[in-house]
Amino acid sequence: MDPAKTLPADANVNMHVNVNTNANIHAGGDTSTPADAAYLSSPRWVVLTARAVPLAVLPSGLWRMAMAVGIPVGWSGQLAEDWQPGLETSSYITLLTIVTETLAFLTIGLVSQWGERVPHWIPFLGGKHIPVGAAVVPAALGALAVTAFTLPMFWGGMPADAGGSDAPQGVAAWIMNACYVPLLLWGPMVAVLTVAYTRRRLRTA
Repeated sequence: MDPAKTLPADANVNMHVNVNTNANIHAGGDTSTPADAAYLSSPRWVVLTARAVPLAVLPSGLWRMAMAVGIPVGWSGQLAEDWQPGLETSSYITLLTIVTETLAFLTIGLVSQWGERVPHWIPFLGGKHIPVGAAVVPAALGALAVTAFTLPMFWGGMPADAGGSDAPQGVAAWIMNACYVPLLLWGPMVAVLTVAYTRRRLRTA
């Protein structure tokens, strides 16, 4: 009597799945999906760097949003009047925060499959291969632009020093500076990720 015939149907299925999986592993087969390809071929430190970019941008965004909803952040005098929460000011701050965080999140594409192939849900372009240059050039320009945008904040000292006596003082100044200092990492991290992305794409081309 065939022992397999005496087993329940689900046991037979599990047995065949295990056998096929083990055979694939012993044969050196790749069990990863295409969506994992970019992630699996990127060094762990590169993946962690990509994930750190949105986190580096987040503190300054939260600080601005606190100001947008009327939470005191330390402004006084004329600066307090200039940044008084209102429809125009709050809308500008909110839009700026959304745009910066979105741009930071796009950096994760440099270690993801959607950074190499357009996601299928995008009309007309879904599933198309992304040329190396189409990703590298914007990423490189973005790294330069972000660096050019963030460095001037620290040329004359810390960000809280730029507003003079009307700027946040004491603990409020410390909080503002602590929220903005991580922005200095944004440009360099994007530059490093751009180089890593380029090397990986050219190596696997």
